[in-house]
Amino acid sequence: MEEKKVLFSAIQPSGILTIGNYLGALKNFRRLQSDYRSIFSLADLHTLTVRQDPAVLKKNTYELAALYLACGINPEESVLFAQSHVSAHAELTWILNTVCYPGELSRMTQFKDKSAKHEDNINMGLMDYPVLMAADILLYQTELVPIGADQKQHLELARDLAERFNNRFGETFKIPEGYIGKSAARVMSLAEPERKMSKSDANLNAFISMNDDTDTIMRKFKRAVTDSGDKIIASADKPGITNLLTIYCAFTDKPLSEAEKEFDGKGYGEFKTAVGEAVAAVVDPIRCEKNRILADKEYIDGVLKDGAERAERLAYKTLAKVYKKVGLLPRRRG
Repeated sequence: MEEKKVLFSAIQPSGILTIGNYLGALKNFRRLQSDYRSIFSLADLHTLTVRQDPAVLKKNTYELAALYLACGINPEESVLFAQSHVSAHAELTWILNTVCYPGELSRMTQFKDKSAKHEDNINMGLMDYPVLMAADILLYQTELVPIGADQKQHLELARDLAERFNNRFGETFKIPEGYIGKSAARVMSLAEPERKMSKSDANLNAFISMNDDTDTIMRKFKRAVTDSGDKIIASADKPGITNLLTIYCAFTDKPLSEAEKEFDGKGYGEFKTAVGEAVAAVVDPIRCEKNRILADKEYIDGVLKDGAERAERLAYKTLAKVYKKVGLLPRRRG
C-alpha cells in the first residue's frame, strides 16, 4: 500500500477569518486529512512581524484552534499545533538563513507591501518571514502545500532553499509542491467587488466573517453591491453579480451554469436573499460549534499539547539530520 503524502498548512491567528479564507483553506482541510498525512499549524510566530496586543493574540489563537476543530479537523487523524510550541521551527530558520541571500528576501512582494503599510515597524522578522515559512514546510518533509496566489513566491523560495541545501550538504529535504484545490473560489469584497474580501477592511459590511450569525450575514448580503441591468449572469462588466454567483456556487456546490439558470428572470433582492441563506446555512452551524469548543480551553490546550508533541517528533527527526549535515554536535537527550 502506497504511503500517504505529507501535506502542511499554516494560518496566522491574526483575527477571525472570512468566508474567503474558509473556502480557500478550511473547507478543504476536512477532506484533505483523509487523503494525506496532514499537519496543520497555528502560525503565531508569523503574526509577530507586525505589532500585536498580547491579550488579543492569545484570544485569536484559541479562536483559530476552535475554528479548525469546528470545521472538522480531527486531532486524532491530523496534527494540529501552535507553531511557537515546536522550537525546531525557529532553529531551522537560523540554519536556512545561512543559505539564503538578502537580495532574495528584499525582492519579496509581500515584504514590499507590508513595509509600505507598516513604515514605522520595518523589522527583520518582516523580511525573514519567508525563511520561517520555508522552515515550517521543510521540517516535516512536506510534499504538498495548499497555497493561494499570494504565497506562490514564498513557496518558490522554500523550494530554492531546499535544493540549495541539498546541493551543498547532500540529500536532506523533500522538494515541496504547491497544492491548489479544485474549488479555489476567489471571493471579492461585498462593497467593492473589484477588490479581494479582507478581514481587515474598515467597512464591516464588505466581508462575511466566520463569526457572523445568520441575521448579520443576511443583512450584509442585502447591502451587497450589485450592477446595472437586471440579469443575474457572470460577466466581466458585472463584478458584483459575478462575485455573488461565485459565493453561491461555492457554498451550494452548484455549477455556475445551473445557478444562472436558477435565477433567470428573478430580481436582485430575491437573488441576494438566496445567497445569504446558502452562506448562513454553512457558516452559522460552524460558528455555534466553534463557540462550544471555545468554552472549553482545557480541551483546546490538550489538543495543542498532543499536536505539538507529535509535530516535535517529526520536526526533530529532520533537524537532527540537518545538524549532522552541517557539522553541529548531536543533541544528547535524557
